Amino acid sequence: MATDITTDILIVGGGPAGLQAALSIGRVHRNAVVLDDGHYRNATVAHMHNLIGADGTPPEDFRSRARDEIRAYETIRLVNARASGSVTAEGGFVTTLDGGGVVRSRAVVLASGVRDELPTVPGLDEVWGGRVAHCPFCHAHEFAGGRFGILGTAAAGHLSTMLAPIAGSVMVLPLAGDEVDGQGVDRPPVVGMRDTGAALEVTLADGSVESVDVAFIVPTLRQRSDLPALLGLELNPSGCVRVDEFQRTSVPGVLAAGDMAHLPAYPMPMASVASATAAGQLAASAAIMFLMS
Repeated sequence: MATDITTDILIVGGGPAGLQAALSIGRVHRNAVVLDDGHYRNATVAHMHNLIGADGTPPEDFRSRARDEIRAYETIRLVNARASGSVTAEGGFVTTLDGGGVVRSRAVVLASGVRDELPTVPGLDEVWGGRVAHCPFCHAHEFAGGRFGILGTAAAGHLSTMLAPIAGSVMVLPLAGDEVDGQGVDRPPVVGMRDTGAALEVTLADGSVESVDVAFIVPTLRQRSDLPALLGLELNPSGCVRVDEFQRTSVPGVLAAGDMAHLPAYPMPMASVASATAAGQLAASAAIMFLMS
């Protein structure tokens, strides 16, 4: 797309936060461009949960319906493209696109998401989003009463307490390099896993095998886009963009919403579709207020 677009607000990201921001902006007839590169954090998940009115909906169905709703608003333009760079310029921002072209905007809403960086364990990537997940709110109920595993000792205490009312049993499965002294864990570390169709089969370093129905892990979060770094945005210790109560970042005119950002009082993002859409609406409102200031 080798074109030069000028708009009021650029939205980077076509997930729940970005799509909600677009809808809110369209409702008040402001111009916005949504850049969607087709990559989504929940792409490996068959059904999303914990969203009233859409519990159990396949993520792509949710996005497809949202895009159809947004197309009813003439001031919103959906563009299939990836933002490769962004700089401040007189009167706003200039964002470059992969494949050529730029978008000039007075404000930017970043909703580009995060990547889950998983430990190097054979088989983990293949079961991620299925029998291994990170969010008990989104992924535990369907396995209620079953055998639950926690991969890694770092968050074992927190997750064990949260999962206890749901699980039939909870087993901590240490990863290589984990501190196990004082953790009450006497198992060797995990060296592999596979989905047998009936359960998650976890192989330990001594050759023994444990079987669980589902396992939870706390992944390391990485920004999926380079734009937060290129724009010089302040980050939280989690690696997510630091925002205030209205999703405003440390750079005036730049808002951030969804999994990529959270308040400094939080240790990590809530990482749910419900919280992402709420943040997207707040970011849209703050962007419009910025245009009016």
